[in-house]
This record gives sequence, structure tokens and C-alpha cells, in this order.
Amino acid sequence: MKSKYDLLVIGGGPGGAIAARTAAELGLSVCLVEKRAAIGSPVRCAEGIGKEGLKEFIDPDPRWISADIKRARIVTPNGTVIEMAEDRAGTEVGYVLDRKIFDKELVWQASMAGAEIFVRTRAIKPIIEDGYVKGATVKHLNKECDIRADVTIAADGVESKFSRWCGIDTTVPLREMMSCVQYLMTDIDIDPECNVFYLGNEISPEGYLWIFAKGDKMANVGIGISARKNKTGNRAKDYLDRFVEEHFPDGKIIEEIYGGDPVSKPLETTVSDGLMIVGDAARVVDPITGGGIYNAMFTGKLAAQTAVKCIKRGDVSEGSLLEYETAWKESKMNDHLKKNYIVKEFFVTLTDKQLNDLGESIAAINIGDFSVLGLIKELIKRNPAMLLKLTELRDLIGI
Repeated sequence: MKSKYDLLVIGGGPGGAIAARTAAELGLSVCLVEKRAAIGSPVRCAEGIGKEGLKEFIDPDPRWISADIKRARIVTPNGTVIEMAEDRAGTEVGYVLDRKIFDKELVWQASMAGAEIFVRTRAIKPIIEDGYVKGATVKHLNKECDIRADVTIAADGVESKFSRWCGIDTTVPLREMMSCVQYLMTDIDIDPECNVFYLGNEISPEGYLWIFAKGDKMANVGIGISARKNKTGNRAKDYLDRFVEEHFPDGKIIEEIYGGDPVSKPLETTVSDGLMIVGDAARVVDPITGGGIYNAMFTGKLAAQTAVKCIKRGDVSEGSLLEYETAWKESKMNDHLKKNYIVKEFFVTLTDKQLNDLGESIAAINIGDFSVLGLIKELIKRNPAMLLKLTELRDLIGI
């Protein structure tokens, strides 16, 4: 480990790995530190990603694709099933990854590009001089040392402690944090080419429950509920256990994962002098699905490209690095996040009866655009009064 690099990346998830790989390929000296002992483990993700989005960053490989999903189902509280075939569902279906292998592959590619990788290395405080982030003090093998860098990228996930230490407000309101639990289950009867989503306040209040296939008789079975609904006897795990007991009484749980997922707007500020924030740390998580793999890779690559430009011109001030923030805020990714945040805010107000009515209406028709916005358009056509609750979407979806 050297004491000075062009770029320091904190966090070895998809966002950090893509940032490190991109910067190294473009000629920067790069150090990536990861607090965990093993890249990709433990998995804190349902592991789904759209196919086209994935291909922007890496060629699909059977070694880390657990399932090729051909269709998806949404199940409303009364059992109404909305079917989504691959040709209509777009990004709602795709691949279910094996993140333990996938994340290692991304970090390996970063290493092969020239980045230096250090696991079991935790950033414990930023190095700040004259208001600029100049790297971090890290603890590696129980020894503290300073790693200096012209630019630091915070890719340290939902907790994003590093950004907070640097003075960025990373607070997520309780109502916009999902409490999540996921079991990796075997010996369960599932459709291995289908992902299933269950809605309803009795099943998953202000959230949803998912079954993401990972092959024959194996799936990620998980739930995310609003943290404000997380109460004794009705915590996320309680809801999930009741579902598993009813639907998979003979299934075997071979792994349990607990965590939180922000379903908020992205951070208002994702840059400061010498610092950029990417991925979950920047809160660029889909407010409806909670998915963030693509967005992490997108912002990671963009941040690295910006770092290269700014370092070459000798200006890593906030004003210079703002090129990164401006780019992602003007991107299709952010447009998608804006729309889905508004839709999410609407959907959490629906009662189970309203969800049932919506499901029954949609199940009986053939929608060409089977996306979230496609569903909203159909809903408004059948109930124009609902547009009053979605006035912010008028310009965004062209109604």
C-alpha cells in the first residue's frame, strides 16, 4: 500500500469497482479499500438487474448469473395476478446475479486495469486540509495509516459514514428508509424463470415482498417495509416469516440477510472539494423497487471520468467536480428516479382495496408499455380523478 494515489475509492461494491476500473483504465493511480474480508459477501441485495443496463458495463457471464428471468408477476392483496412477459416488461425483468461472484469479477477487472485493492481495510476518518478532502486514514490489519489522494470517491453504501464525516448531510427520513430481510431458500416450488412481487398492507406495509428465482427450487425470498411500520410483533422479519410459513413450509433457509434500503430522493449534494459520492451512498436507489446496482455502476463510472478530467487540469475543487453531479442530475437515470419517487409517494397511500381494484383493472387489459409509468397511465385513464394526486407527473409522463 502506497501513501499517495491519484484516486482513492472507499467501498468495493459495483459502484466503487466500476469507478476504480474506469479510472485505472484512463491512466490514474488508484487505490480501492473495502472494509469486508471478502468482496461481495455478505450479500445485501435481491440481486436483480435489467439486462441492457448490465451490458453497458460488463458482458454477461454464466458464472455469475443465477437466473435469466423471462417474466414477472405482481400479486395484489386479494390474489389477483398481473403477468409481465419479457417482451412487455422491459427493465422489470432481467438477470438475477450471484453477487458474491459478480462483485469479485468487477473488482478483479479493476485490479487487472491497474488499481490496487485492499480488503479488511476500513476508512476511519477523512484527511481534510484547507477544506479539501485529501484521502483517508484507514485501518488495515489493525494498523492505522494515511492514504492521500487528489480525489476520493465515497462508495461506502447505505450507511455512507465517510460522506457524513466530510460534512455532507446523508440523513434519510425514517419514513423513507425500508427495513429489509431476505432469506436464501432452497427446496421451494417456484418458477425458475419468473420474479414475483407481493403487494399489500397485510403482507408488506408500504413496501413489497419478493421472490427472485436463483435456479431450480432456489430463490431470494425477501421483504422491505417502511421503517416507521417496523414494530414489535410486526417487524420485517415477522411479516416474512408468516409468508414463508404459509407458502414455503418445507423450504430450507440457508442464508439470512438484514439491512436497510433508502427509497428517498438522491442526495442534494454529491460533491465537495476533493470528494464525490456514488451509488447507494448518494441515495441513487430506485424509490419503487429499491434496486441500485445499475445506478451505482453508472454513477461510479461517471465520477471516475470526471476525476480524470479534473486531476489532469489541476482543479479538484467542488466547482470543478460539480461536472459529475450536473451530469448525473441531467441523465435519464435521474429522470427515472424523479418519476418513480413521485409514483412511490402515491402508491404508499393506497389501501389494499385500491390495490385490488388497480390489479383487477390491469390484469384484464393488454398494456403495450408495461412499465411503472405505463401502469400509471392506464390507471389514470380509468380513474381521471387520480391525476389530481399526481400533478407533479403531468409534464414527466406527458398526460
